[in-house]
This record gives sequence, C-alpha cells and structure tokens, in this order.
Amino acid sequence: MNPVIENIMTRRSCRCFDPDRVPSDEVLKQIAEAGTWAPTGKGLQYPVIVVVTDKTLLNRIKRMNADILGKEGLDPFYGAPAMMIVLVKDWRNATYDGSTVMTTLMLAAHSLGVNSCWIHRAKQEFESEEGKEILKELGLEDDYIGVGHCALGYATKALPEPKERKADYIHWVK
Repeated sequence: MNPVIENIMTRRSCRCFDPDRVPSDEVLKQIAEAGTWAPTGKGLQYPVIVVVTDKTLLNRIKRMNADILGKEGLDPFYGAPAMMIVLVKDWRNATYDGSTVMTTLMLAAHSLGVNSCWIHRAKQEFESEEGKEILKELGLEDDYIGVGHCALGYATKALPEPKERKADYIHWVK
C-alpha cells in the first residue's frame, strides 16, 4: 500500500498519554514544520502553530479547557505532555485553514511514531480575557481564532481498532 495512504488509514486518536514521555524537540520541530506545509486559502499562510511543552503553560491551558467543559480538575488532554495550538488570523477561511494544519500535524506525528488527539475548545479559550493575555505573553497580538490543540505524546496502551467505514461514505457520479 502507498505509505501516505497507509499513514492516513492507521492513525488513531490517543486518549491515554504517558505524561512523562515527551517527544524530543527535534521530533516536535519536524511535526510543526510539516504543519506549515498544509494548504491555506489563497496561500496566505495565516495559521500559527504554538508548540507547548512548558508544564506551567500546559497546565494553565488544560485548566482553562476543563473550565469551559464545566469539569474542574479534569485533564481534557488525557495526560499529553506536549501540545501544538493552532491559531489563525481572523478571516473567512480561518477554520478551514486551521483544520488542514491540524490534520497535517496529526498525520506527521503518526508518521514519526508520536500519538496525537485533536482537542477542541481553543476558540473559546482564546476568546477569553485569559486566553488573550496568553497570546499577548507569546507576542501574538493580532486577532487570532483558536482552531484546535494537537495533543502529543506516547500512548500508555494499545489504541482502539478503527471503526468500520459506513457503506454510503462515498458516492460516485459518472
């Protein structure tokens, strides 16, 4: 099978990260670099990828995310020791551009043996005053929309088998 297609078909979302096994900076750099090659509307490259391994910031974002869920004390990142936050300058294709970056990050991670999971609520986080303050602290002061968090790390157990693909997923028109 074509290795790219095999990578797509074998990637699974991880919900059981080992909090002590952080991917190396070199591996994280490769994943982030791959994300910069995702297609963007008009080739404008408005997305920004924030790589986070700093435990203080990780815990702050995890807390904010749990608060949005209304589940204080929960770790919505399943113990992931690293994340990449995808933000996009506010424009009509922001969600689409950010989504292609998120998908590319997850596929790149899988190709390097790193597990991932797309975690939502970045939009709400970075619309909040605390989220805007974080962006300011990071030097990102444009109007950014949070698209997603790519939780990264290594699984503590085998990931689930894929679900059967639904019969009417593909429709041909000739």
